[in-house]
Amino acid sequence: MTHAGTTRLAVDIGGTFTDVALAHGGEIVTRKVPTTPAAPEDGVMSGVETVLAAADVPPEAVGLVLHGTTLTTNAIIERKGARTALIVSEGFRDSVEMAYENRFQQYDINVEKPTPLVPRYLRWPVRERMSAKGIPVITLDEERVMALSPEIVRYGIESIAVGFLHSYANDAHERRVGEILRDAHPDIPVTLSSEVCPEIREYERLSTACANAYVQPIMARYLGALAECLRGHALTCPLLMMMSSGGLTTLETAIRFPVRLVESGPAGGAILASRIAAERGLDRVLSFDMGGTTAKICLIDNGAPQTARSFEVARAYRFTKGSGLPLSIPVIKMVEIGAGGGSIARVDSLGRVRVGPDSAGATPGPACYGGGGIDATVTDADLMLGRIDAADFAGGDMPLATDKAAEALGDSLGEALEMTPALAAFALSEVVEETMASAARVHAVELGKDMAGRTLVAFGGAAPLHAAQLVDKLGMDEVVVPADAGVGSAIGFLKAPIAYEIVRSQFDCLSRFDATAAQRLLGEMRATAEAVVRLGAPEATLRASSSAQMRYHGQGHEISVAVPDPFCADTLHEAFEAAYRRHYGRTIPGVDIEVLTWTLELATEVEAPAPVSRQPACEAGKPETTKALFDCQRTAFVDAAFYRRDKLRPGTCLMGPALIAEVQTTTVVPTGFEASIDSAGAIVMRRHEQGEEA
Repeated sequence: MTHAGTTRLAVDIGGTFTDVALAHGGEIVTRKVPTTPAAPEDGVMSGVETVLAAADVPPEAVGLVLHGTTLTTNAIIERKGARTALIVSEGFRDSVEMAYENRFQQYDINVEKPTPLVPRYLRWPVRERMSAKGIPVITLDEERVMALSPEIVRYGIESIAVGFLHSYANDAHERRVGEILRDAHPDIPVTLSSEVCPEIREYERLSTACANAYVQPIMARYLGALAECLRGHALTCPLLMMMSSGGLTTLETAIRFPVRLVESGPAGGAILASRIAAERGLDRVLSFDMGGTTAKICLIDNGAPQTARSFEVARAYRFTKGSGLPLSIPVIKMVEIGAGGGSIARVDSLGRVRVGPDSAGATPGPACYGGGGIDATVTDADLMLGRIDAADFAGGDMPLATDKAAEALGDSLGEALEMTPALAAFALSEVVEETMASAARVHAVELGKDMAGRTLVAFGGAAPLHAAQLVDKLGMDEVVVPADAGVGSAIGFLKAPIAYEIVRSQFDCLSRFDATAAQRLLGEMRATAEAVVRLGAPEATLRASSSAQMRYHGQGHEISVAVPDPFCADTLHEAFEAAYRRHYGRTIPGVDIEVLTWTLELATEVEAPAPVSRQPACEAGKPETTKALFDCQRTAFVDAAFYRRDKLRPGTCLMGPALIAEVQTTTVVPTGFEASIDSAGAIVMRRHEQGEEA
């Protein structure tokens, strides 16, 4: 890897727990501590101190800190960002409210549209205009910009976004407004849409700029406080941030463009699953990351996750495209469900069990935590079903209260459904697992893919508890639970490259293609990206990849096409038609082809994965004891063999029903499954056909 030979520390803040992983001397030491929502840096430092003490590593020995967080996403979803103003071209004040002018729920007369982050009275028009070719049409009214200063003070504005029409083609007016505002209000951050999202399509560009401005003061304060805490604990090494694209970037870039940190934690999990797929030669994988607040599902083909150039956050309708705020940022494509260990269950007016999306979080937490929670959660159900050992949770550092879990399940579900707490827990578990399976099916269909023949890679504190039941519902046959699965996303950070992706819109037609101008643009983009990447990797070998967003003349949307090296009109034409044929099964003869946008990613090289044996010699494992486990097939408790994961060596095999416990999670091997330990220490579960020998 880029950082081979250095001691590295990775931290992932989730809604319920903060995960920490330390890579030192070829070993990885991990810890999981409760998240501290009021001051997230406190939870981070608690985890850092704990893992350094456990590994007996002084802070001065750490050469790099890697960090991912859901704070950006949560601030947008919970509407807890800064008081933001938006300066727009005159006549386009309502673009962020008009959105796409469509109905994503066609038959809902009371359809709930996403509410803009900036209310109308804080969207201020300024007279100016650029043409689509970047030619000034109307001179910027600088006096109007200066006249906004009293309004900025009057409304207590904390952050400002600037988004002018066609600024992606010529950003001169936006840059001038930025200069005026920074001179007049040096303490207020200013986001220019031409910097955060220099692409065509006005609504998406303005929405992205508003989101960046909305979270910038919060993230700047948090990241500044975290950096100060790290320095105060003698961790003076560089701090790199995980981005939604799966790459790492510098602290300075993250503070300037915090919108790129949306979904940064889950991206680390997808990187881990991709690595596991490559190590084991798995061409088709489903990544399953279930933590305390949400579950994340991602399809991985040929060792690489699905990616996209856009993302929706804060959807009003959970799985409905168009009901959220669009962000034009590079992302790993995944579906996120409000179904984590802390997700709250209730019975609705029709007598149906509903789970999530609201969560008990870290405070008060599930009822069994004994922190004052009274609602039944997924963790309470797992405890009641015997999947979690109450006395051994978190390695015994956080014992759970089974009686409080039973009381919450009885009050929230049991009475309404006339069920015992155990059956209520089973009902809750069935619903949450079916919700996750349904989301996975929909996600696969939207991408034109299926589940058949895939391997599930399960990680996160709750995923190994539910993985076998999930593959049973999806018709899959194999599960891989990697070592240190409970802190999988943090482990993924350790395997990610330092990378930066940059996008520029520059319209061209292949019939009159200017290859020189395109090559010059890509050269400028590489220089910009390299300036960012070199801050974190001054001497590393870099790899560049570029793509173009292309379409046939007259089409409204485009497809992504890998740019050949070298390229010209003819090679781009061939690449586009090959990509178009893969998407749609045909091409359209006699129609000109357009290039709208260029994308370039620059990343450090990573080590090729070492092959992992998936078929170890089979040696029967010896259980430590037996424990009561609810059998979903028999709807009754059975005796399950209990194993400690750290006592199982590569080549060990065991039959379900069984429990394999470790500090951060437990793997449930139900009846009908067998498990083995592969050469890298991962648990591999497979269906066990009747009559087979272990």
